[in-house]
Parts: sequence; C-alpha cells; structure tokens
Amino acid sequence: MSRSNSRFAGIPMPRGQRKEEILRAELPPTLPLMALRSTIVYPLGTIAVQMGAPENLALLRAHEESGLVVALVVASGDGDDTIDPHNFIGRVGVAARVHERINLPGDTVQITLQGLRRITIDAIDQVNPFAIAQIQGAKETPADAMELDELVARTVAAAETLAELVDRIPNEVPQILKMNVSDPGRFADLAATNMNLRISDKEEVLQRLDIGHRIRFILSRLEREVARARVMEDVKKQTEVKIEQHQREFYLRQQLRAIQSELGEADPNEKESVDLLRRIDEAQLPEKVASEARRETERLRMLSPASSEYQVLRTYLDWVLALPWHQRSADDQEIVLAKVEDALGDRHYGLDEAKERIIEYLAVRKLRGGDPTGPILCFVGPPGTGKTSLGEAIANSIGREFYRISVGGVRDEAEIRGHRRTYVGAMPGLLIQALRRVEVRDPVIMIDEIDKMSNGGNSGDPTAAMLEVLDPSQNTTFVDHYLNLPFDLSSVLFICTANNLYDIPGPLRDRMEVIRIAGYTIEEKVEIAQRYLMPRLLDDHGLTTDDIHVPEGTLGFITSRYSREAGLRTFERSLASLLRKRARAKADGDMSAWEIGIERAEEILGTPRFSMEEAEMEPEIGAVTGLAWTSTGGDIMTIEALRMPGNGKLTVTGQLGDVMRESVDAAYSFVRSRATTLGIEDSEFRDSDMHLHFPAGSIPKDGPSAGIAVTLALASALSRRPVRRDLALTGEVTLRGRVLEIGGVKEKVLAAYRAGLREVIMPKGNEKDVRDVPQEVRDKMAFTFAATMDEVLHLALLPHADTHPADAMPLNSSSAVIANDGPAATAADAW
Repeated sequence: MSRSNSRFAGIPMPRGQRKEEILRAELPPTLPLMALRSTIVYPLGTIAVQMGAPENLALLRAHEESGLVVALVVASGDGDDTIDPHNFIGRVGVAARVHERINLPGDTVQITLQGLRRITIDAIDQVNPFAIAQIQGAKETPADAMELDELVARTVAAAETLAELVDRIPNEVPQILKMNVSDPGRFADLAATNMNLRISDKEEVLQRLDIGHRIRFILSRLEREVARARVMEDVKKQTEVKIEQHQREFYLRQQLRAIQSELGEADPNEKESVDLLRRIDEAQLPEKVASEARRETERLRMLSPASSEYQVLRTYLDWVLALPWHQRSADDQEIVLAKVEDALGDRHYGLDEAKERIIEYLAVRKLRGGDPTGPILCFVGPPGTGKTSLGEAIANSIGREFYRISVGGVRDEAEIRGHRRTYVGAMPGLLIQALRRVEVRDPVIMIDEIDKMSNGGNSGDPTAAMLEVLDPSQNTTFVDHYLNLPFDLSSVLFICTANNLYDIPGPLRDRMEVIRIAGYTIEEKVEIAQRYLMPRLLDDHGLTTDDIHVPEGTLGFITSRYSREAGLRTFERSLASLLRKRARAKADGDMSAWEIGIERAEEILGTPRFSMEEAEMEPEIGAVTGLAWTSTGGDIMTIEALRMPGNGKLTVTGQLGDVMRESVDAAYSFVRSRATTLGIEDSEFRDSDMHLHFPAGSIPKDGPSAGIAVTLALASALSRRPVRRDLALTGEVTLRGRVLEIGGVKEKVLAAYRAGLREVIMPKGNEKDVRDVPQEVRDKMAFTFAATMDEVLHLALLPHADTHPADAMPLNSSSAVIANDGPAATAADAW
C-alpha cells in the first residue's frame, strides 16, 4: 500500500548544481526494490508516501540509516493482490533516496522520496522479506529538435487550457512547465506529475526512454482531457442557464402572485381549481367518482402549471367531467316494435329471419322495461350483406345514438381497457372514447369485425377484455385502466358483426345471440337494386331517372355474370360503372335517355367474369361438384380424381388441412371396402396410383363436409363410371359409409343456385336446415337426403357408357326438368 499526501509534487531543486550532482552520482549495482501502487516519483522530483505493504515496511525496518536509496517500480492490480518481483525484470524504474520517516498509527510509515534517475531492473537477487534487484542506469534518447519546439508549445497550451477549465489543477503548473522547457526530459516528467494523469499513464511515461515519444504521449493525454473538460464545461453552463431561468420564472411568478393579492385578483391556477370543483358539483357525479375527482383537483391545486404532472391531471379531470354518467338519449322512450319493423323494412329487403329475430330480441327488452339482461346480438354473414346498416336501422328505430367501433386487427388489451396514466400519452379505451363522443350512456354501439381481433400476445388478449364489456352481469362496473373508476355499460345496446363465427373465441361467442345472414339470391339482388341501390347511386352521380334506365333483365344479367357473390358490393360497383359512363356523357352535353340493355351493359362493363352457368354439366369420370362454405358465403368446388398405372400410391393436392386429408383417407378405405359392389378389381388398388386434386390450390381448404364428394370421385375413377355433373354434393362420410350432418346449408344451397345447379344431395340430418333456404330458391331446387354413402353412389354414378349406352343421359335431359319440378322430385326418380 502506498498513498501520496502531497497536493503538488515535483518541486524544483533548491540549487542549480544539484541536478548535475544527482545525475553524475554513481549507483550501486543492487538496490532494495520498493513497489508503489498509486503513485510514482520521477527523477529530480520529491513526494511524500505512506507505506503499509508488509514487504515495504520490512525494507524500511531493515535499513534505518538515513539517505537510503531504493529502486521504485509501479505495481499494477488491487491493493490485496500479491506482488511478484520477477514481473519487474526488464522494466524501467526510478532510483530514489528516502529522506524523512514519520511513524503513523495503524502500522503505517510516511516517508519522503526524492527521485534520482531512471534505472532498468536486470534481475532479482532476493525476494523475502523484501526484494533486492540488480539495476543499471537507463539511457534516454534525445528528442528530434525539428519537432521538439512544436510538441512543447502544444503541451504548454494544453496545460494552460486545463488549468482554466479544471479546478484541481493549480494555476502555477503552466509557469513551472515554461521554466523547464530547456530540459525536455524534465519537462515531460513535470507535466506527467502535475497534470493528474492516471497511474497507468504515469507508468507509461516512466517506461518511455525516447523523450520525443514521451512528450508526444503526454500531449495526446492532455488534449483528450481538454476535449472532455470542454464538454463538461458546456454542460455546466447549460445547466446553470436553465437553473437561472427557472429561478427567474419562480421569482417572477411569486411577484405576480403578490401583485394579484394586492389587487384582489385570484391566482389563475387557483381560479381553475375552483372552476373544476364547481363543475364537479354541477355534474352530479356518482359519489365514488366525485370523491376521486375532488381529490385529484386538490392535487392539481398544489402543482405548478409548468409541470408535466399538471397536464396529466388536467386531462384526466376533463375526461371524467366529459363522460355521460347520467345523460340518456333525448328520445328515451318505450321501444315501439312497429316502428322498428318499419325501419328495418324501409332500409333492407329480404333478410326475413334476421329481421324477425331482431324484433323478438327487442320485444324481450321492452317487456323487461329496458333491462339489458340477456345475450348480445351478433350478426354473422359474408361481407356486403347489410350487417352494419342493420345496426344503424335499429338505433334509428329506437331513438338511440349510434356509434361504430371497428376492432379488426386490434391486438392490444389497452385498446379496450385503456392505458394506465403512468404511460406517456395514455388514453381511455375505445368504449370510453365512444361514450364521450355520443354524450349519452345508452347508445347503440356496433363492434364491427369482432372475429378479426387478434388473440393476444405480449400486450394482452383484447378478446378476453371484451368478455367483461359484453357480459351484462359484469359490465355494470366496467373499470377502464385510465379512469380507474367503475362505469356502468349496462344501458348500452351492443351489436357485434362477424364474417366467421368460429373465429370468435368460445367464451365470447357464448355471450352472443347469433343472427346469421347467409346472403342474397339473384332475385333479391335485383329487387334491392331497384328499391335502394339505383336511387342512391343516381343521386350520388348527379343523375335522374330520366337520364338512364336499367331494366330488371339487365340487372339480373349483371349480378349473375359480373358479381356472383353473397353480398352486394361488387354488384353495386358494377352499377356505379354504368352510371359513371352516363355521367360523363351528360357532362359532355348528351341529354338523351339511356336504355341499358344486356348488350349495352356488356359493352360498358367488358367481358363477363362468369359464364352463363359456372358449373359443368357434362358427366365425367372422376370429376365431382362439391359445395364449400367460406367466410364470404358459399361456393362450389370441383373435386378431380385421376387413376394411373402405379403401385397403389394415393396423392392429394390442393393445400388441404388435416381434417380434409383424414376425410380423403377414410373415403379411399370405404371405396376399397365396396370394390366388389362397384365392380372394381382388387388389382386396381395394387397396380394403380390415385391422384386427388382440389382446384384453386392457393386457397387453404379444411373441414369434413367434402367427404361424400371425395368418395364419389374416387369411386368413379376406379370403377371408370362417369358422375352426374348437374347436381352438387355436401356431407361427411364415416369409415362405415354413414353420411353425417354438416353446417352452412343455406350458404351452400345458395352457391349451387347461383352457379345454375338445381339439385343438391346432402345428409339426412340436414333435412331440417332446408327451411332456412329462401322460399323462392326452394321452389326451384330439388333436394335429396342420403343416410348412407351407398345411396349417394346409386344416385350419382352413371353406368358404363360402353355397356349401357341408353343410360348415358345427355345434357339438359330429364335431370334439368326435375330441377324445376320442386323439392318433391328427387334424383332417384330420374335413374
């Protein structure tokens, strides 16, 4: 252990000849080795050091005589690390004379060391109890005279700058350096001693025997310290300016308050707090809310308007006072069912089942006096079927404010429950924001696209937060994280919309009263266009009924050939294209009345997107028309099976899910079990490969309802018997050949109807679901309900064309007639 207790070291020698005497003095070949950790003395310098290391104390006790000369070296590491003297061999040290000794408490001795000259450690002769080293004088290399003056001048300038910027560097240091510029070696040692360099840098200065390199090293360290000191000085000045400005503002604010007090005027901050308390009393807030608002107002009164917390509290109080804690709709009256029915009928054509269930739902609320207990309405159906506008019609009919919240893509729980006030820019959730905008506590709030909410992540699960919002038994005390106060949502009439019911989590789905909207038939679309779309589109395009007329036949042509969908959006865009063309002609001066026939519509809209009848009608081997359900409505799907020579391998393509692939395996096994009945040789399964393909391979497909279609396609390909293509099939098949019930009957039947098919085979268990199909569709369709796959094979497989030519029925034969005879006729009657 060694410590320096001198503030300024490197005092010049008292006599001019002292330096030459010291440098000419002969040194003994061996000297006791003294290791210092926190300081070093350079030649001709003097320093006071406290010694506590055992080996150094042993050295001093062994040599009590005055004028002891030792070899000083710098030891690296912490004070508790053991020093190995052999590590100093080959390094540069300093021969120094010990002058004064003072014993201190704690087994510590303070000595004064005078540096003599640089030495090198050649060997270690003794280690214990203290080290003795063989030494020799170190020879220094003079500096290059060409660059010496510049280095010295830059070093002195850096020292002067540091003395001005750093308080711990005495102002006398630059003068001392200037007094020693004639001796470059001594100049460098004095700079290293007095410029507060780190011990590692001082050690580096000691080791450099080339005086030019030594000064250059010191200059680099001093310039680095100058740059650091200037940065610190700039920061200090900026801080002082800010403190002074803050103090000035505080002083002026106090003066302003004193002047206002003398004039009898209130403090603006105090005035604002009094105004807030008055508004809280006038708002008649619930007791708990009012108490919290008063407490926050008192906190606001104690804060300065310049503080950030002041603005947070002020915004919070604005939200509390802006919410409709008691305000109800202006037309807060009893629900009139006849008015609701008229409103729904005026804005929507068809959707009879949906309208009926809405009336029933509101009738229950009416009988319970507006009591919200009960499930939440949820409209489920394809896009463009009028789900959102149904919610608007309900709100208008019962005299409530309407607000729509789109939650599609919401993935943060805070979007529903709000952010806590500890976050910067915190805001309440979507529900509280909606209530502030409508300014009543009993609006109709439509939560749109609830099936497209994300299922949670690092930010929480928003669908779980919706459970409390939509549960009437819980939402009476809904707590938003921002408000941190209970708000009663039970008076709100919530209506949800979704495209796919099964994308909604089960617990949330259980809280809803699902109303399905399957889509529109062609006849319904034509009627809607005549009643609603065309009048609105004419007004939007600046036209009148005298400018353009679209007959009913043309409307049917457009919806069947350009917009074959469950909803109306593509159909509406097609009509808008016609009106834009007419609007341009009218703007150019054409005032004639346009009659849009089929040919004119095709000329304007271009080539039809769909053929007259999308479904293929010609019987084929291995090709079956199946029915599929999608979130945008029903659709037809062709399933293709192909047999080829091979070794019994079954290949399935078309981006299928696990459930559909399992249905394919079950269908293949069933066909093998019925090989004898179907007339399939056993060798066909061993010597043939089967490839089953579902077109539209880029679209993922899953579900078991294609089971009978898959089985029929495999049976047709293996038995080489064609399949009827004038009918569509849907149903799940078990391994034993039972046909099980499926879902989405209405959507699938409408898809077959739009595609021109008039006969459908479906499971026996779905016979009850046919009543959901619109009456005008049921009157034109034939339905066959099969309980087993054997019935389906008997109905849909045709005999071999080469052996039974009379049975191979041509296109548009009696099957087309049966399709128009009504549901009493079945496929079995035709075969």
